[in-house]
Amino acid sequence: MGLDAGYLATAELDSRFYLDHVMAMVGIDGLVEALAQPFLLARVDQHAAAVRESLLAAGKAIDPISLAGYARSFIAAHQRHGRPLPTPDSVDWSDANWTVLRLVAVCHLADAADAF
Repeated sequence: MGLDAGYLATAELDSRFYLDHVMAMVGIDGLVEALAQPFLLARVDQHAAAVRESLLAAGKAIDPISLAGYARSFIAAHQRHGRPLPTPDSVDWSDANWTVLRLVAVCHLADAADAF
């Protein structure tokens, strides 16, 4: 049984909304900082490559639905371990941690895929 167009449209809209949330959490500030600091951009690019490889290995496209699913799973695992989620004012961009870099990388891929 295939998915109908209405379901896919709703799933994509929900995914875009969720990616907007992640973008507001760390993506906007992270991408602005990455454009200003080449070392940070290189780190974000490395994380983006890992996210891309993970999705492609799972047979998924680099699209809003897959990227939002990745971000949801990543954030849920983070919360299950009791770790606070990053906020723009809590990040030291000169020493951004793995979690922040991975979420900014998702935003970077979403931006490149016109997912907003």
